[in-house]
Parts: sequence; C-alpha cells; structure tokens
Amino acid sequence: MLKRILIGIAAVLAVGLVGFGIFAWRSAIAPIQPPPASAFAPELVARGEILASAGYCATCHTAKGGQAYAGGYPMETPFGTIYSTNITPDPETGIGAWPEAAFRRAMHEGVARDGSHLFPAFPFDHFTKLSDADISALYAFFMTRKPVVAPARDNGVPFPLNIRALQAGWKLLFFKPGRFQPQAAKSAEWNRGAYLAEGLSHCGACHTPRNMLGAERRPLVYAGALIDNWVAPPLNAGNPSPVPWDRDELIAYLQSGVSHYHGTAVGPMAPVVRGLQRLPGSDINALAVYFSDRDGIEQRQGIAAPAVQQALATSSVGSGLTYDPAARLYTAACASCHYNGADAVNPLRPELALNSAVSLGDPTNLIQVILHGVGADDGVPGVVMPAFSRFSDADIARIAAYLRATRTRKGPWLDLERKVAQVRAHGPGQE
Repeated sequence: MLKRILIGIAAVLAVGLVGFGIFAWRSAIAPIQPPPASAFAPELVARGEILASAGYCATCHTAKGGQAYAGGYPMETPFGTIYSTNITPDPETGIGAWPEAAFRRAMHEGVARDGSHLFPAFPFDHFTKLSDADISALYAFFMTRKPVVAPARDNGVPFPLNIRALQAGWKLLFFKPGRFQPQAAKSAEWNRGAYLAEGLSHCGACHTPRNMLGAERRPLVYAGALIDNWVAPPLNAGNPSPVPWDRDELIAYLQSGVSHYHGTAVGPMAPVVRGLQRLPGSDINALAVYFSDRDGIEQRQGIAAPAVQQALATSSVGSGLTYDPAARLYTAACASCHYNGADAVNPLRPELALNSAVSLGDPTNLIQVILHGVGADDGVPGVVMPAFSRFSDADIARIAAYLRATRTRKGPWLDLERKVAQVRAHGPGQE
C-alpha cells in the first residue's frame, strides 16, 4: 500500500514538473545580423533617446566607470546580487542579434531572445504597458549606439532561485501583461501621466513596498519603500510632508530637482530627475497632474499656508540656546544655511520644518544627507551641502533628534545612534 502511495506521489510530481516545463517554455527567436544605423529614421532614434532617458535605462545598464548601456550594474536584492546586461548592439554580448520582435517580447513579457525568462529586477511588469510605437523607438535608439563587447557577469542568486524557468511561476502569481489602458473618467493629461509613471518611468518599482517574493504589493501602490539604503517616500495621500505635493511643486521638482517646500533630489532620485528632464514640458505637467491627484491634493486644500507659517515661526528655534548641546551643534553646523526669514521660504535655503526627510517615519534620508551631503550633480547645479561624515554617530543622531523634536509635531525616532551606524556602514547607496 505504501509503495503504491509513493508511486502515485512520484507520478503526480512528474506530471506536475512536465506540465510546468511546458507552461514555462518559450521559443527562441532567430538571431539577425545587426542592422546598420542608417536603417533607422533619425526622428525615431531621437524619440527613443528621450524615452530611454525617461526610463533611466542608462542608470541601470551602466556600471560605475563603465561604458554606457554595457551593463554590469549591480542590483542588490533579498535574493542575491543581479547584474544588468549589455544592451548595446554588440552581436555577441549585447542585443545586436536581436530582431525587434525579440526586443518587444523582452519589454512586454520579460523573455529574452533565447527564450529564457528575465528576472523581475528588469521592470518588465511596468514596461509591458508601453505602446508598440514607443518600443520601436527604444529599439531604434539602442541599435544605433556604439557596440560594446561586455560579457554578462554571473549573478549572485543562489540555487534554485537562479533557475530561469521558475520565473514563469513568479509571473503566474504576480505579472499581468498588457498595454496601458486609459481611464475614461480621467483627463488626457492624467492618463498621459499615468502611462509615464506606471509604464516607462516605472515609479512604483521604487515607491511601492514589495512582498517576500519581491513583487510589488499592488494594494499599497506608491505607499513608499526602502530602496538602495534610502527611503522612497509615499507618492499618495500617505505622504507625511507638511505641505502637499501640488502640481507646481511637482513640476519644479521634476524639472529642476528642487522644490520650494520639500527639498532637493538626492540619492537614487537624482538620476531620475536628470532622466525626466529630457521629456517635453507637457509630459512633466502630465506627471504632476497624475501624482498631485495621487497625493489627494483636492482633499488637502488649505493646509499648505498654515504649515508654511508654522515652519517660518520655528525656523530660528534653537538660536542662542548655548546651554543646549543639541542646539549648539545644530547652530554651528546647519543654521547658517537653513534659516529663513519671517516672510518667505527660500528654496535654496531649505526650510527643514517642511523638508520631507524630517517628516518621514524613518530617519534614513535625513541621516544620508547629513552624512554624505548634497553633491553638485544633485538639485540645483553648483549648489552643494557639505558632508558631515566626520561627525560621530552620536552627534548626527543628536542633530536628527533635535530637528525631529523642534521642526515637527511627530513622535521621536527611536534608537537613532544605532540607525546612524547602520546607514554609515551601508554607504550612500547606488547612484
């Protein structure tokens, strides 16, 4: 009897494995000779260049110090390190032998030319929404880049997670292929912004928390998440900033990297802004329309002015408090650049009572900026904030705690000194 049961279980497993193998199998697409650059219309290539910039393709497909789009960029995941691939038109190590149909399948379905499934570190779950016209423009752009010989690096994903066929199971659970579908109840601007945010620019890939299997938790879309040792803040009504992200604030931030009330784009967000700057103004406005709606701006009207007045009233708190060690430290290190008068906020002198980093429930972003500063490539060109990495963990924790207590009405961050040590140990994150 036991023998029959074991044979039955083995048979079921065998049938299941065969069935899954059939389900997971994808055919290879025949290679081609790389077409000459002259085969692509210049206007199509130019369009693809803008789209590639807005999709941050160079950010993820260029290793630090490496050649553009040649891959090798490390992406740390809970399942191991995954290295981006070469997407230049080299026929041996890049995508030069890929026909457009193979490129489109990779973008829309997450399957490589040889039929292997791609890891979802490549955001095909967002790129599936792209139109065929945009895919064609991107293909034209990449196939006209300089070919670079750069073999793929071995990923650090352990067995059995490195089995590509298993990604078919992940897709069955979490991936819904299909082009972007506009919402009839929304404006053309909103739908354009949604197409860019949900598809090409894959904003949710950083700003949405993930489950244990690395998939975005769709019910919590744009609810904020940890990424590259930074906090990608909520992009919905759960954003804790005192002043809501209205259309004007978003346009300024996405076009220049600096907003009037929320601070400067740094860390992983800096290259995002640089990429989006290639988009026409109408697309930036569409993104602002979409995300200001996500932020619930219509329901939060009227709270901006009181928040600004409250911030200005507290801007000088701590000045002259020589008996308070935290106030002395803040005054010596920060106050000369972060003080605003009683009438207005100067965005080049960020008002910390309004700054997103001070209002978040997690102090990581504030600690990162204090430790590593703001570089010349972030925010306003040429306007920098020095790094205070020479400060001890205790001093940085003291400044963060002081700002939290005096510039917000939120509860204190706990165990700050240990948090500073963790952030310092992990460094500024990928850029």
